[in-house]
Amino acid sequence: MMKFVVHGLIVLFLTVVTQIGGLAWLMSRLFRRSLLVFVIVYVAFSIGAQYTAPAFGRTPLSCFGSGNLQVQSWFYCALNRTYVSPALLEVLQDNADEVAREYPGTITLVLDANFPFWDGFPLLPHLSHHDGKMADLALFYSEKGRYIPRAVRSPIGYFAFEPGPTECRKTWLSLRWDLAWVQGLWWDLTLDEGRTAFLIKTLAEDARVQKIFIEPHLKDRMGTHSRKIRFQGCRAARHDDHIHIQI
Repeated sequence: MMKFVVHGLIVLFLTVVTQIGGLAWLMSRLFRRSLLVFVIVYVAFSIGAQYTAPAFGRTPLSCFGSGNLQVQSWFYCALNRTYVSPALLEVLQDNADEVAREYPGTITLVLDANFPFWDGFPLLPHLSHHDGKMADLALFYSEKGRYIPRAVRSPIGYFAFEPGPTECRKTWLSLRWDLAWVQGLWWDLTLDEGRTAFLIKTLAEDARVQKIFIEPHLKDRMGTHSRKIRFQGCRAARHDDHIHIQI
């Protein structure tokens, strides 16, 4: 009985984290070298998802691109979290192009996007990212006044929070982590306010973009004012480590 419970929890975890990993785990149980088979099946499913996702209105971001729009880490590609609708891909590329024209050499990085299949399937720990129309973008950073392409302060782009005031109070129902204990471990970089403000402004002026979530103190700091730029609320994760957009 315990064996079934353990495998059930593994299937649940892999499904929640990767969408297709749970099914790959179940199939691997039919073979003797199950762990090796799981890896093979998971890789095969992940490759196959790139060709079947368009039937669900999704297209994968390139994990090996070298242009001005790139996925921040292999981590998101490995977990199948890099899928967007064709319309969102066009928005992301157009705005990355606009930033690169204003600031040559700038690379816009995508963090979490969406899974390849089925609207409504949650992309935890996000409260959204379930329809292919939402994506998170990394902030831009500099060191000693010089912009560093592809640089983020934490390994996955999240959880390196920019300091600033907040009106939110901690509650046990909130996803608003401070993670104060880990902040000193991140790369000591400076927010590139010029590039970040320009990206937010460009996104806000794009008629296809409906909402942009950033923390109010970052909105004030960037001098960006638009009805599209909103506060996500106190029961959602902080947005002073990334920019959330949706179309």
